[in-house]
Amino acid sequence: MVYLHGLFLVAYVAVIIAMMVTVLMDHRQPSKTMAWLLVLAFLPLVGIVLYIFFGQNVRRERYVSKRSLDQLSKRQAWVYAEQKNFKIKEEYRDLIHLFYNQNGALPFKDNEVEIYTTGYEFFGSLLQQIGMAQQSIHIESYIFSGDELGSLIADALIDKARQGVEVRIIYDDVGCWNVHNSFYERMRNEGIEVHAFFPVKFPAFTSKMNYRDHRKLIVIDGEVAFIGGMNIATRYVKGNSQGPWRDTHLMIRGGGVYGVQHAFLLDWYFVDRTLISDRAYYPPIPADVKFNPEEPILAQVVMSSPIATWPDIEQGYVRILLQAKKYVYLESPYFIPSEPVLFALRVAALAGVDVRLMIPYQTDSKLVGWASRSFVFETLEAGVKVELYKKGFNHTKMLVCDDIISTCGSTNLDLRSFENNFESNVFFYGESMARRLKKVFHDDERDCIRIEDAYEVEQQPFLLRLWESIIRLLSPLL
Repeated sequence: MVYLHGLFLVAYVAVIIAMMVTVLMDHRQPSKTMAWLLVLAFLPLVGIVLYIFFGQNVRRERYVSKRSLDQLSKRQAWVYAEQKNFKIKEEYRDLIHLFYNQNGALPFKDNEVEIYTTGYEFFGSLLQQIGMAQQSIHIESYIFSGDELGSLIADALIDKARQGVEVRIIYDDVGCWNVHNSFYERMRNEGIEVHAFFPVKFPAFTSKMNYRDHRKLIVIDGEVAFIGGMNIATRYVKGNSQGPWRDTHLMIRGGGVYGVQHAFLLDWYFVDRTLISDRAYYPPIPADVKFNPEEPILAQVVMSSPIATWPDIEQGYVRILLQAKKYVYLESPYFIPSEPVLFALRVAALAGVDVRLMIPYQTDSKLVGWASRSFVFETLEAGVKVELYKKGFNHTKMLVCDDIISTCGSTNLDLRSFENNFESNVFFYGESMARRLKKVFHDDERDCIRIEDAYEVEQQPFLLRLWESIIRLLSPLL
């Protein structure tokens, strides 16, 4: 028996050492590397399980043919876009160039944008546009639930498929872990092409937990696009245990649709291995698109992923914060920032910029809530104004700066969005769109309280502060 115990101990130590060496050789951020080393060293067995399921750095190149990806990327959406008299103002030229050099993303002018702040508005508009579809419907969503709302949308899609409309759907297999496969099979049986993003099937499950498709993209006939923070689920209409769900979603008509369509078709290649780049999916901008010719809204759709050379959206946020002169308003359901973003927030606030951060009063994950509190209090010390949204759960991901730059999409202010997930945001340049999204922020402020009014910031119990500091060590893993 002693002999068996000795063999088990030797095997355990060997596995731990092997995993530690693997973590070191991955060349991750030092904070993330240290977090995994601590977990593996001080959480016997649990550390191994956590690493197997969440820690392996399996790069997406194993799943993607680089040659085919380059082939698809060369067939850019903008070869179909005619943008005459296109001018970029100096105040946002640098940010546009940053995203182009990192991401290949170009801005498109002449956009009409509708803002939705409730599920009733968004899903009502979505169903209307689905009903009007004539050629194609493309949907990419982290969650496509099989609940009442998901079933209603599925019925509408099936009806259009029976009319001969091409319908393509991408859903994330982890985001939809509790949706029975029969829900998707019903749509497949009606001629709808449906694919799960990186399907989770044990034991392959262990290598794919970290790389999830968190994007929310919908394109109808290549003429109307939806992008933002809402998944397809009843919680956005009826709420859940956190109360009503507040979120922000956008409908775009105009040049920006090209960017959303290209993003979807790029991901469609990953899941279906089909290159789609026909002109039919990038039709001319409809003549009835309403825009201000004196100040056209520029829209730039930016994607980020764990295999990109640079952390695209994260670097864009840092650039905005460091160049801000008057204000930066941010909304996010989660706040576990990377070191560059935390640094930029502190620098902007200390430089006298009005930096406001809005997060939910009640989070949907206690562990994430504990981890975020120490970061929140750190920003407070630098002068960031932190507001807690109390009217339910605010799932909005939004930034507005200086009445000239604004963005909305799927990216949270956390390490998982910046480093592990596949995300998409649309960045707008111009005063009109910035002012509209700033109004959304101010409207949300009416349902907020300052964090100083909710907690005795200076008198937090020692054990609570100690616990939050311990959980913070795990923040790179959350």
